[in-house]
Amino acid sequence: MNRRDFMQVLGIAAAGGMAINSTAALAGQSADTLYSLPRFGNVHFLHFTDCHAQLQPVYFREPSVNLGLGEARGRMPHLVGEHLLRAVGARPNTREAYAFTSLNFEKAAQTYGKVGGFAHLSTLVKRMRASRPGAVLLDGGDTWQGSATALWTNGQDMVDACLALGVDVMTAHWEMTLGDKRVQEIVNKDFKGKVDFVAQNIKTNDFGDQVFSPFSMKEMNGVQVAIIGQAFPYTPIANPRHMVPDWSFGIQEENMQKTVDEARAKGAKVVVVLSHNGMDVDLKMASRVRGIDAIMGGHTHDGMPAPVVVSNAGGKTLVTNAGSNSKFLGVLDFDVRGGKVQGYQYRLLPVFANILPADKEMEALITRIRAPYEAKLGEKLAMTEGTLYRRGNFNGTFDQLIVDALMDVKQAEIAFSPGFRWGTSLLPNSAITMEHLMDQTATTYSHTTVSNLSGAMIKTIMEDVADNLFNPDPYYQQGGDMVRVGGMTYAIDPNAKMGARIQDMRLGGKPIDAAKVYKVAGWAPVAEGAQGEPVWDVVGGWLRSNKTVKARKLNAPRLIGVKGNPGLMA
Repeated sequence: MNRRDFMQVLGIAAAGGMAINSTAALAGQSADTLYSLPRFGNVHFLHFTDCHAQLQPVYFREPSVNLGLGEARGRMPHLVGEHLLRAVGARPNTREAYAFTSLNFEKAAQTYGKVGGFAHLSTLVKRMRASRPGAVLLDGGDTWQGSATALWTNGQDMVDACLALGVDVMTAHWEMTLGDKRVQEIVNKDFKGKVDFVAQNIKTNDFGDQVFSPFSMKEMNGVQVAIIGQAFPYTPIANPRHMVPDWSFGIQEENMQKTVDEARAKGAKVVVVLSHNGMDVDLKMASRVRGIDAIMGGHTHDGMPAPVVVSNAGGKTLVTNAGSNSKFLGVLDFDVRGGKVQGYQYRLLPVFANILPADKEMEALITRIRAPYEAKLGEKLAMTEGTLYRRGNFNGTFDQLIVDALMDVKQAEIAFSPGFRWGTSLLPNSAITMEHLMDQTATTYSHTTVSNLSGAMIKTIMEDVADNLFNPDPYYQQGGDMVRVGGMTYAIDPNAKMGARIQDMRLGGKPIDAAKVYKVAGWAPVAEGAQGEPVWDVVGGWLRSNKTVKARKLNAPRLIGVKGNPGLMA
């Protein structure tokens, strides 16, 4: 993608960018100027992923830390801030800078407003479909989890919204935390004859049978296309195993190759993988599996303004990722002639809620969905003086708030909060409502825990999580961020080997003693039978008692060996 194309699709002025202080010019922008994207070719895919049940427009701060190591250093998606803007030829203090980076986040958010929302996404989907006959809408998963209403309705709110949005094909990850029976109920009842739920890598434990269809075949404008599903490979490890006791997952690269070959043998001229691997895993898979035209990925929440083109033994594969929180819609067009792909066009369109009008039918549905819960969702728990956000490799201010609350309420010396990448953002001097708290904590296993752990065990836990994030082989990365830590400080060398990354662990300035036992609070245990107060009750009570919370001081680790890494914002 060149600079002109990038600017055009985002509606930036011909002079090269609309500055943050150009509010008068901003008011004159319209959906027509921002979302004019002429049809290209004859095969069309629309893609969203990782919306995490966010039906309403939100604020969402992109990461200021997204480290890439080894071959991934300096490569998308491991570029943040001005490093990312330079890579795509865009300018700071513009609408596209707000969409893709955390640069000047507070000021940009106040100027450009909220993003996402299914009513606004629906308008954009309809606009793109109007110019692209037969376009297929792909849902990359992490759709039925991440909000209060999704938890309280057992995912039904998102099922109804996705049916109204017109989703054609879907794969999964957090959906599995509703339990295998609930997933099967939705697939076999709500989705039957409407949405193809695909996953080549989910099989039964006993005989290795496919649980869901491995791929969907569709004809579009006279061209046969196949969409292969790739569910999150590490679901039984990253989430409670007992929720899907009879199913196996995994990357299953060999089976992916067989599935691609089968789809080609059945006449597919275009093969797209709808993936929830995470971007780095997709890049490795693209280099090793032949015959895939594009991998449209999710899980790591990376907003990719342009695809990465990966060479392999069979040719080239495009690898994309469409961000999170219903903030983006990916549009991939192929020109297929003579039975082969002759060219492509890709755009990742940010969903600006104050530019795209709300689709009235979707807006009415969302109002009906939320009506029974509005009073509970809107409960004001406290005011925040600082920005609250989650996304980033090591910590976020909302995570800091959670660990601070856990240590205070549970009288713990140390607290851990999972490195989940979902969770919306709040601007300074905003009310923290119950809905905002649930945006950070709404899982089916959000029990709080208090454990007595030795210093050696704490080190082991930290090393294990660090390896999930920084293992040099992407196939061993599980895609979450580093566990958030309260109370204890530490240093980390991401380039070190397993067991040597976590260093200089201290509590109150004193080194952590490997033999000493410490009181540690946490939440979201994956072990079956875990019990404890829901984390939203613990943190909610703490917020009510504090009424106003000051800007959080991040307990971020001291980083070793990554100076100058373009995955770090200056």
